[in-house]
Amino acid sequence: MPEPVPFAAIPYAGVSPFSPSRRRRVHAVTKEEGIIGRKLGEGEWRGLGTVLNTVSAIVSLVAAVLIGLLIGSVPRRRREAEIVAQAEEEADRLKKEKLFEGRQHIEELKDEFEERAKRREDEVMRAEERILRREDRLGKKASQLEKTEDSLRADEEEMLRLKEEGIRLLEQEKQQLEHTAEWTREQAREHLLKVVENESQLYFSKKMEEIERKARDEAEERAAHIVATAVQRYAVEYIEQNAVSSVPLPSEDFKGRIIGREGRNIKTFEALTGVELLVDDTPEMVVLSCFNPLRREVARMALTRLIEDGRIHPAQIEEKVQRAKARLADRVKEEGKKAAFDLGIDLHPELAALLGRLRYRTSYGQNQLVHSIEVSVVAKILADELGLNAKKAKRAGLLHDIGKAVDHEVDGPHAVISADLARRYGESSDVVQAIAAHHGDVEPAGILDVLVQAADALSAARPGARQETYERYVQRLHDLEELCRSFPAVQEAYAIQAGREVRVMVQPDRANDELAAKLAYDIARAIEEELSYPGEIKVNVVRHTQFSESAK
Repeated sequence: MPEPVPFAAIPYAGVSPFSPSRRRRVHAVTKEEGIIGRKLGEGEWRGLGTVLNTVSAIVSLVAAVLIGLLIGSVPRRRREAEIVAQAEEEADRLKKEKLFEGRQHIEELKDEFEERAKRREDEVMRAEERILRREDRLGKKASQLEKTEDSLRADEEEMLRLKEEGIRLLEQEKQQLEHTAEWTREQAREHLLKVVENESQLYFSKKMEEIERKARDEAEERAAHIVATAVQRYAVEYIEQNAVSSVPLPSEDFKGRIIGREGRNIKTFEALTGVELLVDDTPEMVVLSCFNPLRREVARMALTRLIEDGRIHPAQIEEKVQRAKARLADRVKEEGKKAAFDLGIDLHPELAALLGRLRYRTSYGQNQLVHSIEVSVVAKILADELGLNAKKAKRAGLLHDIGKAVDHEVDGPHAVISADLARRYGESSDVVQAIAAHHGDVEPAGILDVLVQAADALSAARPGARQETYERYVQRLHDLEELCRSFPAVQEAYAIQAGREVRVMVQPDRANDELAAKLAYDIARAIEEELSYPGEIKVNVVRHTQFSESAK
């Protein structure tokens, strides 16, 4: 930076140092010599002018004083000269101070301006850098967008080409298929529908298997706990009912008296009771054979009274049979009332009488009154475990087989007959629905219906609860195996575990794993719809593929 030129050294050629022309020359010289290197602003000039005007005023005042002194008396000139000299010295001193202060102020203004200019320049540079970076990013994004647009355009063109090619190939395939298979469009459509149907069966078979597995996993533990609790809380011994009754005799002489002259006594007895009276070589005993427990009980009571009386002839036989029927009718009512009283159920008298008749009715050797009482108790226990209405469950369980007391008089399934009787004698709609649905004759409409079904199955399926003849047992197993073999993909079927399980072998080339799962479901539904069986039957479908080779 060049040295500043002293203010006093600036030539002014007789012009006042503070005149405008002098000021302009000062500015020109300072600009030329680089004192500030720029044109001062209006505010800066005002500050500098103030300083210069102050100095000019002081100098003018001093000059006026000097002139006045010179105009004064001559003797005072010396003193005035001294005063003028002092004034000039003071003026020079003031001028120098003011000039120094002005220069300092100018330097301060210059430094402040330079600092502001530097800050502004830095801000401008940073803004330019941000703009450059943003432009760079925008340029990259624009390039990427162009590439993406080009790629999408190429993909679109390729997709259109492939679409046209696919349509062309599809038409060729249709023509070739029709030509090769000699199928029309309708035949091809039917074939395609069959393919779609098979694929749908596979899909739904998987879904069905998944849903059933999930349901079993979630319900098995809870159901096992509830069933185990119900069975444990009601464990009774079973007494199987037979189709024959034995009557002891005081002596062998009574056999001849029972038969009568020319067999008239035995014929009269069998005609009045409808029971076959077997007099054989069994010592001191005769056997009453009849599948109707009521008639067999009437015959037993009448024969016992005849033996006690000792007088056995047709008239006496007729009288004893009539009295036995009357006593049995009273006993039937008492049996029904007692069963209802023991369970804490208030029944209509007619329903109680019908319930008592079940005491002399059996199913597979199981006494139906005992079975109804057990179903009632088990249904109540299950309802308590599930938080349902135990009273309704108990009533529905007790009356679920009431129709078996009159099913030989009324046509129809015993479940429907039972529901009609319950409705006739004022039972609630929920109880009637549960009774009607316990064998599937009516679709279950609530959890009470399913609960009675479960209680009925538990009572019937318990070991020793029921028996059946050998021929009926063999026929039931045969029907079960034949039903399973009727499905097209089944190779062989075997009933095992006394008919509680059926094992089905399928042909591996005709059924895959998904169809095997669906086949198990279809067989189970067909067994439910077409066969009658106690308890439940487990269906196991086995698909086995075996490969063998001989090493020579």
